[in-house]
Amino acid sequence: MKLLRSLYFTNWFYIALLAIVFAFILAFPFPFILVIAQGGLFLIIAITVLEFILLYRPKKPIEATREVNNPISMGDENPVRLKITNKYKLRIRAQIFDNTPAQLQLRDLSFLVELQPGENKEVKYMIKPTERGVYTFGDLYVYVSTFLHFVQRKVVAKQNCAIAAYPSILQMKKMELKVFTKTAAQGIKKIRRLGHNNEFEQIKNYVQGDDFRTVNWKATSRRNELMVNQYQDERSQNIYSIIDKSRTMHMPFEGLTLLDYAINSTLAFSNVAMKKGDKVGLHTFSNKLGSFLKAERSTVQLKRIIETLYHQQTHFLEADYNLLYSNIRNKIKGRSLIMLYCNIESTYTLKRILPHLKRINKNHLLVLIFFENTEINAVLHKVPKHVGDIYLKTFAEKYKMDKKRIALELKRNGIQTILTTPSNLSVATVNKYLEMKSRGLI
Repeated sequence: MKLLRSLYFTNWFYIALLAIVFAFILAFPFPFILVIAQGGLFLIIAITVLEFILLYRPKKPIEATREVNNPISMGDENPVRLKITNKYKLRIRAQIFDNTPAQLQLRDLSFLVELQPGENKEVKYMIKPTERGVYTFGDLYVYVSTFLHFVQRKVVAKQNCAIAAYPSILQMKKMELKVFTKTAAQGIKKIRRLGHNNEFEQIKNYVQGDDFRTVNWKATSRRNELMVNQYQDERSQNIYSIIDKSRTMHMPFEGLTLLDYAINSTLAFSNVAMKKGDKVGLHTFSNKLGSFLKAERSTVQLKRIIETLYHQQTHFLEADYNLLYSNIRNKIKGRSLIMLYCNIESTYTLKRILPHLKRINKNHLLVLIFFENTEINAVLHKVPKHVGDIYLKTFAEKYKMDKKRIALELKRNGIQTILTTPSNLSVATVNKYLEMKSRGLI
């Protein structure tokens, strides 16, 4: 029974059989074809039996394995490698079917390879997970044939495994490489910090050996003696990434939700900030409070951030910014940089949350990050042909202008703002952080 389950006849076998049947039919009006038809039938049977014996003689005809990173990065192209080794002493053709996770929707993914005796071959393809969670790969199915490929033997390679899709570690590493290389590349601005790389402490009397560049001329004129500014080494700053998990962050763009874009950006930004010597924390919220990680710069803090981000899910209710302000006031002591990821869709929403944002900005340095809707660009560039098209284009222009008005209103109230496309989020966030650090705002 096990043998029959692994035995398959190919299309070539049925085509040859159909040709023999047709030859037998032609033998009625043309009797001389009967001998050819009978000879062809015996030849097909002989080839089929020979292929069957050759394919089923070895117990372990091939070896097939799958190599995939664990974890894989959400939103990135992740390589999957299939390796196959021919253990037969003859040339074979192998058709490989990979049983991919259901989330990827890669149906009938197959590869055809030809192998010489003892030969190894590798097949590579890419997967792009668009949501966090566990991705389960099944077994590999390999169908082996030889000679005229009338018979196939099914070989099952036990390769089932569960792989976790985490926030994009690849983007985090790429961003770190861009920031800390000596030349600017791919959107990262190299900003030179002017002055001293330290913080002002006090004004004191000049003593021999003090740097003349630190002379405070205003204090000198008031005191009628030489006064200098004294500095202390720059302390690491507290930086918090706060992510809104409400329903507005569930909007999809290019396969990922805005929440996923914010999560990937938070990871990349947090890694850069820690490399720059700052303490990094994390806070999530929606209609209720979510996860909270106190700002630290320990060796395990990045792992805590990755694990916390991995488990975040959208809450399909409105975000409570009053609750957020109360929690920030109670848990975040001392002035900190707060990077707030949200999605403000209308001026009405801004009016509702602006008082809470101003209160947060009063005690901390708040940077509000929200998103451009890239889906409306196609509508804006489309030539209207009907009245409905004119209405849609007018609405799209108004929507885009409202986003700009929201950004201007936030800046008018002293709140730092980033309005960016989802795909450019990480670069824009890191550039803003580097800019504020170079200006001495943090």
